[in-house]
Amino acid sequence: MARPVWSGTLTFGLVSLPVQMYTATENHTVRFHQVQRGTSDRVRNKRVNERTGEEVPLDEVVKAYEEGGEYVVVEPDELDDIAPGRSKSLEITGFVDLEDVEPVFFDKTYYLGPKGEQYTKVYALLEKTLAEAGRAGIATFVMRNHQYLVAVKAEAGLLTLHTLHWADEIRDPRKEIDNLPGRTKVTDRELKMARQLVDTLGMEWRPEDFHDTYQERVNALIEAKRGGEEVEKAEPPAESTNVVDLMDALRASVDRAKKPGKRGGSSAKSKSKTNAKTNAKATEKGKGKRAAKGQSRASLDRLTKAELYRRATEAGVPGRSSMTRDELLDALTRKEKGAA
Repeated sequence: MARPVWSGTLTFGLVSLPVQMYTATENHTVRFHQVQRGTSDRVRNKRVNERTGEEVPLDEVVKAYEEGGEYVVVEPDELDDIAPGRSKSLEITGFVDLEDVEPVFFDKTYYLGPKGEQYTKVYALLEKTLAEAGRAGIATFVMRNHQYLVAVKAEAGLLTLHTLHWADEIRDPRKEIDNLPGRTKVTDRELKMARQLVDTLGMEWRPEDFHDTYQERVNALIEAKRGGEEVEKAEPPAESTNVVDLMDALRASVDRAKKPGKRGGSSAKSKSKTNAKTNAKATEKGKGKRAAKGQSRASLDRLTKAELYRRATEAGVPGRSSMTRDELLDALTRKEKGAA
């Protein structure tokens, strides 16, 4: 079971609910170490006193605020003493309609759970009430010496907590971007064709259909370099659409999207080139799948992890980026038995 990252009391009105907070997401990014080129020697960071050059133990490092060349040292205990509710209170100020909170304000998501079985009824009452009302409770709390503005909402039978950005943290796009379109003229024909393209590319939101392809390519790169194999380079980005060719690009995109198995397209000029690449890839992928289907476990066992990973990618094996070689082998074997 996961360990809570924060524990405290959620309050709304005169009702108190002890809760524990759990991280809702995890990061699967490949972690690289720093080494000196040409060696296997790790390069590490140290806390060094810039005046003496000597390393400083962690327990001697404190926070300090600089102003005018002078430092004001603040001890960890002093930060805890001034925290509202001593970092253990999550008080809901009021409830707002979810649709009123703009997406730009949302930051990170956590799960909330009752701190004990005796609190499940109060927990369930708040969850069901928020679900039926379509509202979220707005609150503040302190964690790790930071105060957070949060929204507590009901999702799939449980309470979730979403940290929000403060209003003064949201940048004004008109001040940050100096070339926004403003009153740029868009013709009715262009708007109609663009809308048709959007409708043609309509789809259901199924997050499980998407995965981190860059992460997979990083893993494949590592395996290929480990085996001394050639690294396949990614395709160059699509060319920018010229304003003169905009209608042609939109029309070609709609025609392409209407064809079974065809999605996307960059411009009318690159359409034939893109189709050729797509068809070649589809043919190669189809051959790979047919070859993989005919493989027995014994023949698969002779493949390297990089080769197994490529087979798993072609077969659409979920979770392949974090699998060991044996796990990839088992998954491919099960996949082929199911296909047979």
